Amino acid sequence: MPQTPPFTEQLGPSGYQNSYQTTEDSRAGLCYQDNNLVSGSLEALIQHLVPTVEYFPDRTYIFTFLLSSRLFIHPYELMSRVCYLCMEQQRLSDAHTDETQVRNLAPRMVQLLTEWTETFPYDFKDERMMCSLKQLTQRLANGDQQVYRKAVVQMSQGLLRRLTVLSQYEEALSKINATAAEQLTAVKVKPQVTIHKDLLSICSDPFTVAQQLTHIELERLGYIGPEEFVQAFVQMDPLDNDTSCVRVHQRTNTLEAYVEWFNRLSYLVATEICMSVKKKQRVRVIEFFIDVARECFNIGNFNSLMAIISGMNMSPVSRLKKTWSKVKMAKYDILEHQMDPSNNFYNYRTALKGATQRSITANSNREKIVIPFFSLLIKDIYFLNQGCVNRLQNGHVNFKKFWELAKQVSEFMTWKKVECPFEKDRRILQYVLTAPVFTEDDLYLASYDSEGPENNMEKDRWRTLRSTLLTPA
Repeated sequence: MPQTPPFTEQLGPSGYQNSYQTTEDSRAGLCYQDNNLVSGSLEALIQHLVPTVEYFPDRTYIFTFLLSSRLFIHPYELMSRVCYLCMEQQRLSDAHTDETQVRNLAPRMVQLLTEWTETFPYDFKDERMMCSLKQLTQRLANGDQQVYRKAVVQMSQGLLRRLTVLSQYEEALSKINATAAEQLTAVKVKPQVTIHKDLLSICSDPFTVAQQLTHIELERLGYIGPEEFVQAFVQMDPLDNDTSCVRVHQRTNTLEAYVEWFNRLSYLVATEICMSVKKKQRVRVIEFFIDVARECFNIGNFNSLMAIISGMNMSPVSRLKKTWSKVKMAKYDILEHQMDPSNNFYNYRTALKGATQRSITANSNREKIVIPFFSLLIKDIYFLNQGCVNRLQNGHVNFKKFWELAKQVSEFMTWKKVECPFEKDRRILQYVLTAPVFTEDDLYLASYDSEGPENNMEKDRWRTLRSTLLTPA
């Protein structure tokens, strides 16, 4: 897993108002506030990234700039600029350059490139990135610097390994999605056939199911690259020289796949409830998922918790009043209180803060687990991006904003590195990932079949759904 930059409170000012005296290094084109870098020209910030014999950038700066720079410049363009500055300013392209200079600079450049390839490996899916990387590392590894050659080889092998693992993961996701689609098609071909298999028939222990959901969460979190949080905000910068083309970046599907997983779990919960023919069984299924959700909360798996609650709050489920009247609501009310959206999810944020503090002092992976409610995390990052400009009036990059952005993403990077401590149950995982999941219309039809329509609007919808879904094509 990529290493996470150790962010601390003082590394990025929390406010955005220019209420403090600022100082500017006119030579470097960088502006500081209380000894913190707050803005600079893009060129100066790129220069600040490139090591010299006497200087190496702070790891927090490397992470923050590589994360945010893609809002202004393609990663492959940035790599080209880094290579140029390294080769030309350090005269590495000169055949007569003193080998001592190369020897002193090589480990610093290898360290920077290692940080880049470990933390943002998906940038190197672009062949142009790989070409620039190869050219620079070949020059650095020339001569008798055997130790640097070894470091370059290790870096390159590590990068290829990460990209291979990503490719295998994406292939596995495709197979899982194909299996799920096949099973759903099989159900729709014979809609009158009752589905006997359900999650409770596979495992009736809510703690075990919560553990397996945590396995899925941590695996899918682990493949999300930090740059994916920024990628959605990428658009043409008004100060770009090339205004004739649309900015396009190398994309991965890992963030989208994780959002789809949340939706699948929500619909799976609703499907399991609505497909139960008897009221007693529906009550049992609802209470089972309440217990699963409670165990997810105890583990620190807030994303699965919210997905389960969302599934139970879907209209086809919530309208089952006769069923809900038999449910023991005390535990469910506690969970809904914890995930109450009022006051900007104040209760959830308090619980998340507690789980985060626990993870910091934890001695075991079990206590380190923090899986945030992902949609809210994305929303927070989105509003941070929307609430502050990328460029200041003088054309400088608003680096104060990007310290804050990097701090949020860096915290996520810490959470996603935790290895799941629970033993895998292949049967549960296979079922949760591939079992048929009903569409909203299918859920409504099953809901009306369980507890009949209560008013004319529901009766009209029921008749429409029956004629649409149950009539052979």
